[in-house]
Amino acid sequence: MGVVLGCIADDFTGATDLAGLLARSGVKVSLRMGVPDEAPEEADVAAFEVIALKCRTAPVAEAVAETRAALDWLKRAGAERFFWKYCSTFDSTAEGNIGPVAEALMADLGTNQTIYCPAFPENGRSIFMGNLFVGEQPIAESPMKDHPLTPMRDSNLMRLLDPQVTGKTGLANRLTVARGPEALKARMSELAEQGVNHVVVDAVADDDLRIIAEACHEMPLLTGGSAVAMPLPELYLKQGTITEDAKRAAAPEFGAGAIILSGSCSARTREQVADFLPKAASYRLDPLDLAANGPQAARDWLAAQNLEKPCILYATAEPEDVARVQAELGVAEAGELVEAALAQLATDALAQGVRRFVIAGGETSGAVTKALGVTAMEIGEEIAPGVPWTWCESNGERIAMTLKSGNFGGVSFFSEALDKLDAMS
Repeated sequence: MGVVLGCIADDFTGATDLAGLLARSGVKVSLRMGVPDEAPEEADVAAFEVIALKCRTAPVAEAVAETRAALDWLKRAGAERFFWKYCSTFDSTAEGNIGPVAEALMADLGTNQTIYCPAFPENGRSIFMGNLFVGEQPIAESPMKDHPLTPMRDSNLMRLLDPQVTGKTGLANRLTVARGPEALKARMSELAEQGVNHVVVDAVADDDLRIIAEACHEMPLLTGGSAVAMPLPELYLKQGTITEDAKRAAAPEFGAGAIILSGSCSARTREQVADFLPKAASYRLDPLDLAANGPQAARDWLAAQNLEKPCILYATAEPEDVARVQAELGVAEAGELVEAALAQLATDALAQGVRRFVIAGGETSGAVTKALGVTAMEIGEEIAPGVPWTWCESNGERIAMTLKSGNFGGVSFFSEALDKLDAMS
């Protein structure tokens, strides 16, 4: 069986989120970190292929080039339908990269219309009348307004998308979605006749996602958060397009040691770090100190730890502290310093025998997986919605790794992750 759905994600946490939700179906999912070097005909392809990129905040031209390369690989692997995955908080830079990438993929696929649906009701993300909510808060009034790299200062998805695309934007609202797949198809056709290329689709519950998937699953390109893709395997199974050919990979045996590396400064990650600090040895990374002295002090601290027990190294900080550091170092340099330090600490931990890694934050996840030489992942059980354990290879060693988007998971996520792995091993 060839590739049925080819997926491209704009960061590594988003890719594991998508792969984990697709894997709930029992269908084989392959997750690749970056565009593979090997040709598709030389690869063991799965019905669902997910390619993880690190392009959410990259320059637009770079993001477009990377995603086009991923699309080309997936097309050569046999995929005819595609999914462009971005965060359920729809955050990107003012110029992109959500809209420009979508338009580039549409052009390459020869299609004139696609949908945008970042809703993830299971994680409190919903869209109503084109406005994105986190719980009961419009996203522009939520802690996402203070995101250090991609602050969300507007909740209206059409207004956010308009400057990013050359085509027209429109809305299929909840009243239409609630009337079922045929009503949504009719609305899409109506918008197409009006020349609307980019359609934001409301969703406030999982039933809405199923309706959207049923109405739109034959479109060449869908875009959104992972949750709108979750119903697709069931539809393909009913059609006979795919078979239930592979269960989740079983957890290999690992040692007792574990390390948590947190670069995210999201509100939820701050709560998670605070919850875990009394339970483990900890070290806080200060970007200003990293700029002056490098990561050696943190590396020395890690080398002195008993890594049979969990430890946490984190740069997670309050918004005012992040703003102060960014004002002194610059936004890009502050982030790059933290990512480089956490990547170095991950390689040190691996050399010291650690085989369990919990990574918080999309940019951090990309830096750490690259430093560890991880090119592919097997999907294990979910710890929380959209956050699975994965099994992968690093320098010839089998390791367990979970990549957590900043705002995902409950307050006690870090403890729950390690408990879940213990139960599976």
